[in-house]
Amino acid sequence: MKEEEQIWRACLGGKLKDQEQFYRYFYGYAMSIGLRYSGNREEALEIVNDSFLKIFNNLDKHNPEKSIKAWIRRIVVNTSLDYYRKNQKYRYDIDITEAQHGIVDENTFDRLAVEELLKILQELPPAQRSVFNLYEIEGYSHQEIGEMLGIPEGTSKSHLSRAKNKLRELVEKL
Repeated sequence: MKEEEQIWRACLGGKLKDQEQFYRYFYGYAMSIGLRYSGNREEALEIVNDSFLKIFNNLDKHNPEKSIKAWIRRIVVNTSLDYYRKNQKYRYDIDITEAQHGIVDENTFDRLAVEELLKILQELPPAQRSVFNLYEIEGYSHQEIGEMLGIPEGTSKSHLSRAKNKLRELVEKL
């Protein structure tokens, strides 16, 4: 039995000590996801803590035949999206025809350190950051992203295009 599964099984008993061990073991993993979706470390911490509350309240719903990390990732991503929707101050839809298409040098991102990339991602507006993460990192289609965020598919494409352009500008400034 994997260490991760042992930690999960121990948590099912509901003991605070086991929950603390679970939290410490998976905190870094959850925080790395939260940082990609948040605007700053404080938001990421709020997302991660909300995620762990959901995790602890639903430990018995995890399928032990599947990866615990994938289950945790799904919860953190969904919590991030809930946070985005809850805190969205201004909502506007942009037609895809308004998006500018630019060429992104894919090798540029390979040269960046993880911390630099996270800092740059956090400079994107929340809508663009969410779409970029969902499309480029999580692998969702624009149709799926539109359904998740409650936006048209064209708006998802527009946000992605604008995010890539903004990221290119930010990287060039480095």
